[in-house]
Amino acid sequence: MGKPIEGRMTAASEGEIVVFLIGMRINSFAAPRSWWPTARAMPPMLAELSREKGSGLLGYQLLLGFPRVLYVVQYWDSKEKLLAYASAPDRKHRPAWTAFNRRLREGKGKVGFWHETYVVPAGSYESVYVNMPEFGLGEATGVVPVARRGDRAADRLADRLVVDSGESERDGRRGPGLPRR
Repeated sequence: MGKPIEGRMTAASEGEIVVFLIGMRINSFAAPRSWWPTARAMPPMLAELSREKGSGLLGYQLLLGFPRVLYVVQYWDSKEKLLAYASAPDRKHRPAWTAFNRRLREGKGKVGFWHETYVVPAGSYESVYVNMPEFGLGEATGVVPVARRGDRAADRLADRLVVDSGESERDGRRGPGLPRR
């Protein structure tokens, strides 16, 4: 994480964004053979995705829900790229998923797994970072000063609202949404 940026910033992202939350829960600390391989599986996948610019992964944040939960917030540019990675036989995810399922059957509940996927349309999210390094979506897509999009959350959401006609209510921009970064 970099140095704090003084002032109020917001994420530079303007288009649809996919937020993917994935994690594990250690149900039994006494069974590291069940949960340690699961904990070790994510970093190589993140490294693989980070190396490939067209992968669709914009960025991620590793988080700890002390003491039992480890999880990752991932930001993707499309659900299609997320699903393609998940099902690609030649990528790190498929073998890791197969091994996890085998350990899950053998471990009898010693480790838990979860994920959630949110497809968030343009205009349906906003962010603010005050005296923070780039973080979360802002780290994934860059940041811009809040004043460019409005001082209040309601202003930032209104600025990004695109109505069915394809024209923004606020500034008359055309198109099905604002361009992705």
